[in-house]
Amino acid sequence: MEYVIRPVRAEEWAMARELRLAALQDPLASIAFMESYEEAAVRPDSFWQERTATAAAGREVIQFIGEAPDGRWDGTVSLLVERPGAEPRIGKPAPVEQTHVVGVFVRPEARGSGLADALFRAALEWSWALEEPRVDRVRLIFHTDNTRAEALYHRAGFVPSADPSPIPGDGMAREYEVRRDG
Repeated sequence: MEYVIRPVRAEEWAMARELRLAALQDPLASIAFMESYEEAAVRPDSFWQERTATAAAGREVIQFIGEAPDGRWDGTVSLLVERPGAEPRIGKPAPVEQTHVVGVFVRPEARGSGLADALFRAALEWSWALEEPRVDRVRLIFHTDNTRAEALYHRAGFVPSADPSPIPGDGMAREYEVRRDG
């Protein structure tokens, strides 16, 4: 299937909400996302409108979607711009100008279609094309039990950047940071 990979538009907040809620119902959601379905489902429309408008602006965050020929959104990936010295949104502080991949999701019926790879290509192209800030690397963090995600990140050329770190609240669980330098 041919997908159009593009940034989300501000007026598409309802579709962005629906895709996020679908992602939060995935069996791996509890180790892949930092919120639960129950938390997200009760957020007001204004939250989703603001979140989507911010991502559509493409300055400090951007969201790409994979749109099927029938208009259905089958996947998404978002990036956060991180700067040295700034308070980290996720994980450790940024040592260099970088983007951080978050919110990766492909619907089960679209997995294996190449959509995830296409979303990652768009994310990396956007990161390397930034002029302010010039990005030195792209990073992401994933739970060590998420082998599906690990395979995707390896295919996309990401390499380990640090030893596994404990996950707050779960002394036995670990997460890995991987990166791709520009």
